[in-house]
Amino acid sequence: MGAVFDSDALFELEPAAADNLSFTDLARQPLAELVAPDWAGALAPVEAQLRQALDYVAGDAAGHEVLPSPSNVLRAFRQPLAGVRVLIVGQDPYPTPGHAVGLSFAVDGATRPIPRSLGNIYKELEADLGFPPRVHGDLGRWAEQGVLLLNRVLSVRAGAAGSHRGKGWEDVTAAAIRAVAERPADGGSGRAPLVAILWGKDAESVRPLLGSAAVIASAHPSPLSAARGFFGSHPFSRANALLQDQGNGTIDWELPPLP
Repeated sequence: MGAVFDSDALFELEPAAADNLSFTDLARQPLAELVAPDWAGALAPVEAQLRQALDYVAGDAAGHEVLPSPSNVLRAFRQPLAGVRVLIVGQDPYPTPGHAVGLSFAVDGATRPIPRSLGNIYKELEADLGFPPRVHGDLGRWAEQGVLLLNRVLSVRAGAAGSHRGKGWEDVTAAAIRAVAERPADGGSGRAPLVAILWGKDAESVRPLLGSAAVIASAHPSPLSAARGFFGSHPFSRANALLQDQGNGTIDWELPPLP
């Protein structure tokens, strides 16, 4: 049985603040109010780059639609750093309005149809562990169990994939990945358990940041590449086996039928 994480431990923005937040507000808020407390410490060395990225997003949002919503841009860091067990690295948010929710590969639970890459992830999940594909793309259940769904770039202009690359986000997420990989184990001997799942060349580029962490790498689940090594890669069962080897339980990868 996998380890159980208390979802109440997740750091959340106050609902009223989330409802009224603009990108300009986001850029001005103290780091400790935007992310979980242990993430605030880990990201402090790259706060200047984070502010650079947030300022760029606020400026771009003055004339264009920017995704995801302000309250979701830093959503991946509301999951406590100490609880991360699996890292899944994405590229940048889905550029289709209504899709991006701040977690790599996930979409809003009401989005229909789900993106094709996520559909392929579900196909592999069924082939690997027998769990039926879901009609929704809410991956919050994975995040609650310590799966960090982290894009390398955390924002995008609607309709323009990759439009916010090179604006500072890469430095921030590189620091985040190092922080996950370098956490000391309980007792201070060695590193904390971690499995990194890297799909595609962009994700594999972070491998040098991971040190001695266990890595599962394959082709990207995109329809353009899934047949070239993603299908049949069994990432979910392999991740659980590696977690068990590290004494860190397993992830229950089955998602609820509806979000």
